Amino acid sequence: MKASDPQPDLPRGSLLKPGESPLAAVLHEIIFEADTKAGKAFDVALLVAIILSVIAVMLESVGSVANDWGKLLRAVEWTFTILFTFEYALRLYCVRRPWSYAFSFFGMVDLLSIVPTYLSFLVTGTQSLLVIRTLRLVRVFRIFKLHQYVNESRALLVALHATRKKVAVFVLVVATMVMILGSAMYLLEGGLTNSKFTSIPKSVYWAVVTMTTVGYGDIAPQTPWGQGLATIAMMLGYSFIIVPTGVFSVEILMAHKQQVSTQACPNCSRDGHDHDAIHCKFCGARL
Repeated sequence: MKASDPQPDLPRGSLLKPGESPLAAVLHEIIFEADTKAGKAFDVALLVAIILSVIAVMLESVGSVANDWGKLLRAVEWTFTILFTFEYALRLYCVRRPWSYAFSFFGMVDLLSIVPTYLSFLVTGTQSLLVIRTLRLVRVFRIFKLHQYVNESRALLVALHATRKKVAVFVLVVATMVMILGSAMYLLEGGLTNSKFTSIPKSVYWAVVTMTTVGYGDIAPQTPWGQGLATIAMMLGYSFIIVPTGVFSVEILMAHKQQVSTQACPNCSRDGHDHDAIHCKFCGARL
């Protein structure tokens, strides 16, 4: 390109790698960012399309509506699917590491939002799974610059990630207690006439319902010993609620100390960088 040639309209501050298409940089700014008018308009149009496509899928499941408008709704569904397929291809094209985006959370959601329609050729009814497109509406927080909601949602994810091992141990303990209580209740009530504790799995189901404080009431002990064991199970259920709440609350407070921006990396498409970051903390590319 000569010095006299017109320069491509690239995003401000963008740094192209050797051989990288200027069109890809412009598309990345429009598709992955919401700082420009074009980017915000694209994302708003995308959200409207997602909502309309989900409404079409929901209406198609209503028998009376499907009988009168089935062909039209099916055409609308295919139109949106083709548009989303083209959009997904553009996302892969404009990032430097397409596979990194493809296997990211939003990459998988974008793919799963179009696959069910194509699968409907092989398996009838799979188009109903298109409601997974509603997950894409999470982008609304970034689009409208609701930073406080972005930070809150990110703090929640950080806390969930930090507590995963503690939660795993907690779930293992609860599962063990459920097995013990269910087996004990089967020994106490299983041999009685008209008893609904007919097996250990059925008794374990009762223990789960009781310890989670749901209490359907479809199965209940008849003997004093069984009722005493049920009392213990209910008290344990309320006690167990405190444990994950306390652990998770501490991690939430710690996560709130981390303030991040919504800028997406042009190399791996991931966001969540510090406001003064120059390079991506995930892949090292320049922001």
